[in-house]
Amino acid sequence: MCRGGATAGRGGPVARGATSCGLRDASPGRFRRHPSLLPVAASRPRHSGRVTGRGRLVEQQQESALAVLYLAGSAIGEGGQHRANFCPPKGNGTGPGERWVYSRSLVPSHLSARTGSAAVHNRQTAPIPLAQPVIGEAEIAAAVRVLRSGRVVQGPEVAAFEHEFSSMVADRHCVAVNSGTSALHLTLMALGIGPADEVIVPSFTFAATANSVRLVGADPVFADIDPATYCLAPDAVAAAISPRTAAIMPVHLYGHPAPMDDLQALADRHGLAIVEDACQAHGAALDGKPAGSFGAAGCFSFYPTKNMHALEGGMIATADANLARRLRLLRNQGMEARYANEIVGANLRMTDVAAAIGRVQLEQLPGWTERRVRNAKSLDARITALPAPFVADGATHVYHQYTLRVPGERDRFQRRLSELGVGSAVYYLTPVHRLRPYLPEHGHLALPETECAVAEVVSLPVHPSLTPAQLDRVAEAVNEAGSLL
Repeated sequence: MCRGGATAGRGGPVARGATSCGLRDASPGRFRRHPSLLPVAASRPRHSGRVTGRGRLVEQQQESALAVLYLAGSAIGEGGQHRANFCPPKGNGTGPGERWVYSRSLVPSHLSARTGSAAVHNRQTAPIPLAQPVIGEAEIAAAVRVLRSGRVVQGPEVAAFEHEFSSMVADRHCVAVNSGTSALHLTLMALGIGPADEVIVPSFTFAATANSVRLVGADPVFADIDPATYCLAPDAVAAAISPRTAAIMPVHLYGHPAPMDDLQALADRHGLAIVEDACQAHGAALDGKPAGSFGAAGCFSFYPTKNMHALEGGMIATADANLARRLRLLRNQGMEARYANEIVGANLRMTDVAAAIGRVQLEQLPGWTERRVRNAKSLDARITALPAPFVADGATHVYHQYTLRVPGERDRFQRRLSELGVGSAVYYLTPVHRLRPYLPEHGHLALPETECAVAEVVSLPVHPSLTPAQLDRVAEAVNEAGSLL
C-alpha cells in the first residue's frame, strides 16, 4: 500500500524523459471492446416493427445509427482509449450482456421503447455512467444550420467561438484548432521549442501532454506531483530545471488548478515559458484568475467527455498578439491571406460545425459547472468511507473528475461499485513515463507520488445530468464498497 497524501507542496524526485526505445511493454490497461464495434442490431433491429413506406424505413435506419453513434461517443474516455462508462457486473464487458445508458436529449423516446434489453426503463436501478456527454436539440440545430450555410471550415462560426471563449480567459486572444493535443503541439511550435530543448511535464496525466513535446522534437522531463492536488509540485519542478529547459507545462488535472503562482515565479526566475494544459479545466480558477490565463498560453480541449465539448476541437488562449498571429498562421498552412504562405504550417483548423456546437455548449457551461460543484459537495457530505477530494485555498475546482483515493484493494472496490450499478474509472492506469514511447534507457525513474496516485485513484460520476437520487446511490455504493477495504 502506498501512502495517500493530504499535505500539499511535497514533491518527489525528478525523471528525465528518454528517447523512444521500446525496452519493454507498458503496463497493460483495462481496455474493453469499443461499443462502435457493436452491430446495429445490438441497439435495435433495423427493420423491426411495421414498415409502411420508404420514409419510415429510412427513419428507422437513422435511429439505429444515431443510437450506436451516441453509445460510441459516451462510452469512450479521454483520447478514445479507455471505456469510462458503467461496466456490467457479470462477464468481461465484451459480450451480448452489455448494458448502455441512452441520453434522452439525443435518442427519441420511441426509440428507447423498442431497443430490447439495451434500453433502460427504470431510472432508479439503471446503471449510472461515469460520463454522459450532452448532445441536445440545440447542438443538432447548430450543426444543421452550418451545414446548410455552406461555410463549414474556419468561417464565421469559428471567429465567433474564439471571440466568445475569450471572455472566459481574461479576454485573451483565442485561436481555435481541431483538438486539445493540436493546441499544445501548435503552441510549442509557435514558441520555437524544438530538439535542443526540454519541457517539464507531469507523468500523472494523459499522454497528449508529453506527446506534444515529442512532436516538436523536444524532450519531456517528468516531475512528480503534489499528492493532494495531483498537479505538478513546485519543488519537484525546481529540481528538474536544467540549462536545456525551455518551458514548464502544468496540467490542471481533474479540473483543479495547478499552483500557478509558485510555478510562474520559477519560470520568471529562469526565463522559461509556461504552457498551461487546461484541457480538463474549463472555468477553473486560482484566486479568481481563470485557468488558461497565467502563462504564455493556455490550451483547452473540446473532446466529448470534457466539461464542454464541440464533438472535437481545441482552443489556445494567449495575451501576446504576435504569438496569436503566429498560431493562426501555423494552423492554416502558414498563410493568413489565401495562397500567400508566409511560413511552413500545418492543417489544424477547427470546422464551423464544431465551433457552432462549441458556442451552444459554452453558453451552458456556467450552469453545468455549478451543477458539477453542487454534485461534488453532495458527494463530499454523503461519502463517509473515504476522504473527499482536496481543494486548495483560493482554488475553483470544476470537477472534470471526482476522484478519490482507495488504498489497498481498488479492483475489489470497483467491482463492487459495478455490481451496485455505479460507473467508475481510473485516470490514469499507467503513468506516462512507463508508457512504451517514454521508457527510460537506463534505470528506473523515481516518481513516488505519481506511482502512489496511479495505484489508488478512482473517479466517480459527478456530471451535471445526475439526479439527487443518483447522487444518493453513488454515495451509498461508495460507502458499501469502502466497507470491504
